[in-house]
Amino acid sequence: MLSYAEKRTIVWASSHVLKRSITSLSKRPAMLASAHQLSARHSYKTDSNNVKAEKETITKLLYNIGSRKEVEQYLRHFSSVESQKFAVIKVGGAVLTDELETLASALTFLNRVGLYPIVLHGGGPQLNKLLEEAEIVPEYEEGIRITNSQTIEIARKVFMAENLKLVDALERHGTRARPITGGVFVADYLDKEKYGYVGKIVGVNKEVIESSIRAGALPILTSLAETPSGQILNVNADVAAAELATVLEPLKIVFLNEKNGLYHGVTGKRIETINLDEEYEDLLKEPWVKYGTKLKIKQCKELLDGLPRSSSVAIISAGHLHKELFTDSGAGTLIRRGHKLFKYEKLDQVDPDKIRRIMEAEDISIQTGESSVASYLRSLQQKNVHIYTDEPGQVLGIVTKDPQDSSKPAVLEKLLTTKTAVLNNVPENLWTAIRKDFDSLTWRVDAKAKDGNLDPSWHFERADGSLKSQDGSTTFFYGINDAEKIKQTFKNASDNSRKTFSANIGSGNRSYSTFKGYHIKSQRSYSTSQQPKNVGLIGARGYTGRELINLINAHPHLNLTHVSSRELEGKPLEGYTKANLNYVNLKPHDLKSHSEVDAWVLALPNGVCTPFVNQLTEDVKRKEISDKVLVDLSADYRFDSKWTYGLPEFKRADLKGATRIANPGCYATGAQMSLKPLVPHLDKFSAPTVFGVSGYSGAGTKPSPKNDPAFLKDNIIPYSLTNHIHEREVSYQLGTTVNFIPHVASWFQGIALTVNVPLAKQMTAKEVKSLFEEFYSGEKLVKVLETGEPLVRDNAGKHHVSIGGFNVHPDGRRVVVTTTIDNLLKGAATQAMQNLNLALNFDEYAGIPTD
Repeated sequence: MLSYAEKRTIVWASSHVLKRSITSLSKRPAMLASAHQLSARHSYKTDSNNVKAEKETITKLLYNIGSRKEVEQYLRHFSSVESQKFAVIKVGGAVLTDELETLASALTFLNRVGLYPIVLHGGGPQLNKLLEEAEIVPEYEEGIRITNSQTIEIARKVFMAENLKLVDALERHGTRARPITGGVFVADYLDKEKYGYVGKIVGVNKEVIESSIRAGALPILTSLAETPSGQILNVNADVAAAELATVLEPLKIVFLNEKNGLYHGVTGKRIETINLDEEYEDLLKEPWVKYGTKLKIKQCKELLDGLPRSSSVAIISAGHLHKELFTDSGAGTLIRRGHKLFKYEKLDQVDPDKIRRIMEAEDISIQTGESSVASYLRSLQQKNVHIYTDEPGQVLGIVTKDPQDSSKPAVLEKLLTTKTAVLNNVPENLWTAIRKDFDSLTWRVDAKAKDGNLDPSWHFERADGSLKSQDGSTTFFYGINDAEKIKQTFKNASDNSRKTFSANIGSGNRSYSTFKGYHIKSQRSYSTSQQPKNVGLIGARGYTGRELINLINAHPHLNLTHVSSRELEGKPLEGYTKANLNYVNLKPHDLKSHSEVDAWVLALPNGVCTPFVNQLTEDVKRKEISDKVLVDLSADYRFDSKWTYGLPEFKRADLKGATRIANPGCYATGAQMSLKPLVPHLDKFSAPTVFGVSGYSGAGTKPSPKNDPAFLKDNIIPYSLTNHIHEREVSYQLGTTVNFIPHVASWFQGIALTVNVPLAKQMTAKEVKSLFEEFYSGEKLVKVLETGEPLVRDNAGKHHVSIGGFNVHPDGRRVVVTTTIDNLLKGAATQAMQNLNLALNFDEYAGIPTD
């Protein structure tokens, strides 16, 4: 499972950044602080070619928070409506105080891809502060602020100041923005005697907003309104946003808050989605739904009831806005009307024309003529059938049960969905209903089902296991806990290959198999689910090569078939027990003669592996050999956007089925692990500094003072004090400048990192530690210490990263994090094994001790 900040780092790249060729970023999105520096230098007086190039680059950056298919689908969706109908974003006053730069970067990012969000902000905390300074005690009646003449005068000043503050921030980022502090909302007194200068909106002047957008400027509104005679009235910002949305009917209404969504009152977990048509009445009966939560849900219901069904409300923090807008999984709380689902247990209860329409539009087997709707419906008459569909007929699920044997898992025969349904997450509603009704289920995805509407990962994420058949189809299952039943399920799938299931899925990389919750021993018990793969190792003499050989030796599904070393050619390979191997000296042109190899690991010095890569690429182009997985342990391809950067904790989805993987550096892995959760909170004016000390195995086997134990005794050697390759690597991958100072010490293996991080805002040690714990939740090879600092000797020989320290300066603006990592394992060989597992469709941690 992906952790809190999986998929959270997005970098806004200005035209200046394009010159640095930043095209590959980490996958856990949150607006990087470097964006604030970079965008401030951008001039919006660029020619059309530069604007187009910048938009293309930023669009590519979005691919790092979700699949290309997701991002492009949402961009098309948002761009399909008039500019003013994309989104209304309501910004709370606290966001303007605490997250101004993050907000400005987020809005700039949206504008750079051609979108014009309409921003409306509040100013409650700022108003309260000034009222307190003026010794005016705020008064409320039924939750509404009573506004006298003195309060409305201060409110006007507050809103103008906050409005200009946001406009100035956007302009510094190179984004045109227009301050609109009046002229939009027409209001009457809500109740002058009771509330004073509080307004009830009776009209919205769209022309003011549309004029700003036509001029290429983001409209930045306050929630102040005026009577027809010009008297300023105070209006609650949430109410004003709702009125604005009612008139404009946007696709998205976004409420930004610092909590990043609504939270369940019992479990404390963030509520990801609320489908009002299905859940509203039951939700309001929950005892924990009260006060502000209840009011917000009611407000959203009242708002969405009057809007098109395609509109939705998102409650999200500024730093996670892109994840919410451009991915199916989202990041905050999504509230929508949804589509009410209907379930039928008899075929004659369903309108056959509705089934026919969606099958003819989305079912591959019907479109290719392999089957007809009539014949398929006839085949269901003898089965125990459950049919799921929504009111407009945009999704269809058909589940059957064996009437003779109720112990058999149910079979999902059809899962069809339109693009519109995917954009509104209706398939998720359908899946929830099916999971509720069936404890165990199998389903099969045909290899022909490409270019559909669901990404392939959708199926893998919802399955406990999968098997790819020889015909290219994949069988999935969940809820089957007995190994024999799993084996029988896969046998039945092979026997019935290409007979039943149809689904419209998106095209993607090679499929991969997963078996969640099963130990390696269990995986071996049904060998049909995992076909062994062969690995060749080029550059087997070094320390990392030795560790990788040990890992492959313990792997349940990998066989080492070739070990190449010029110095050791002809000598027997020791320590590998699966087969008797001798070292060979492979040349680039030799690779095509070893078609049995599924993956090659290049454990060569920097600058040496390119001939192997180029030769294999040419051989594949000439169709002399099928493509192979290449994992490069050198730095040669870590800056190449055509290669996948192999840090699984940040790039897991990209690595599944990848064929070109650049394994990160050891220091670079530890440094990124230390910094990634803090990237959204970095001080834009002061770069982090990483002080690193490595054991001398990191200097390789070629003799030098840096790996000479006698020279290192009672010593520590600094080297490459500026512009080290890992300094460039970390800065490139995180999208922000990072200073790195490496040293080598007298121990053999293991790295200690002390990372000094200037912060953009005050934080406590507890907040920082919680941030890391949530960020790395569920990561088996990352351990966040409860207390203290990790020690090198405790981490040497271990496969995980240990992170601790979390000491914050008394001013709250600087934190020091300490990290240890084994440079030969998680810094090299273990990480390479994770990457091999993901690329070759095995469990990510297969063969890796995770204790």
